[in-house]
Amino acid sequence: MSVETKLDTGRGSRTLVSQLGDALRQAIIAGQFPPGSRLPSEAQLTETHGVSRTVVREAIAALRADRLVEARQGAGVFVLEPPAASQGTMLSLSNIDLARVSSMVELLELRTAVEVEAAGLAALRRSPAQEEVILDRHYAIRACLEASLPTSEADFALHLAIAEATNNPRFREFLTMIGRSLIPRAALRSDDSENDQSAYISLLDEEHNAIVVAISEGDEEGAREAMRRHLRGSQLRYRTLLREMRQSVR
Repeated sequence: MSVETKLDTGRGSRTLVSQLGDALRQAIIAGQFPPGSRLPSEAQLTETHGVSRTVVREAIAALRADRLVEARQGAGVFVLEPPAASQGTMLSLSNIDLARVSSMVELLELRTAVEVEAAGLAALRRSPAQEEVILDRHYAIRACLEASLPTSEADFALHLAIAEATNNPRFREFLTMIGRSLIPRAALRSDDSENDQSAYISLLDEEHNAIVVAISEGDEEGAREAMRRHLRGSQLRYRTLLREMRQSVR
């Protein structure tokens, strides 16, 4: 979506926030707004996209939560430098020995230990604005699922938003270091049957919804348990996927 495209105003304010946030995010990633540049003003974005100022403010708030931009009083909203990734610290599927299921599961077990606690802390500490971002990220995944679009980017953004809501920056730094390669949707094969993918999509939405609802309700233990179920399910899905990949090359 071009940043200059009018948004689909018939789909609800929360979806509009997601649409505008995604459009701006893609424009930043594509270099249309390089680091240090100023985003169009609130009035310009409102006119360009045909949305309300509230939608613009919430979309900008989401970008700020992702540390893509910062607001400078009296000057506007400016694009930040992407965080520098130290050589050798980013983990990806290309660094995983697919002959060893344990290598991926070890990372998922570590992620589970961290994110279960993050979900509980988010339920206790989240601000109203952070709760809005978490909900927005959850609805963004649903929108991708409904449109049969890849969900790994939106999925990772949800987990980052939950980490952000702990108000402990180390949680977000940990997930950023690992990277989005551990999002199971990114590893699904394109040749999975339609029924298999439909069942997975439904399960993914249910798991995310349980986490988000528990955080929104301030249910610390419920959030922990929902995140634990979700990530243990991820471990099982990866074991199955990697086992099948190993068998296919024999």
